[in-house]
Amino acid sequence: MNFVRVGMGRRFAALMLDWLACLAIANSLTSSGTIERQIAPLAIFFLEVWILTSLSGASAGQRILRMKVVRFGDGGRVAPNQVLVRTILLCLVVTAVTFDENGRGLHERISGSVLTRI
Repeated sequence: MNFVRVGMGRRFAALMLDWLACLAIANSLTSSGTIERQIAPLAIFFLEVWILTSLSGASAGQRILRMKVVRFGDGGRVAPNQVLVRTILLCLVVTAVTFDENGRGLHERISGSVLTRI
């Protein structure tokens, strides 16, 4: 199946929108100088990406930039367990910046998903 590829710039922009929103939420919920303030942004990011992608097929940043996560095989809706695997691997960063010949990150290959433009 052919998908409209999403370039690195668009992926990075969506990631930054998601991260900045999670950072703002974490900073409003935690005290300065605490360990929670260091861990909270990643935890909130994980939950935001997992929940929103499971429910609507895209994180907030991806939705704003008109992208969607779909199954690689048939372009259908991704299952919550696929999104969970994808999100865990995304948070590890290395798997998200390692791409194959199709322009898919390792986190997408392992989860059987692909990010496409809508």
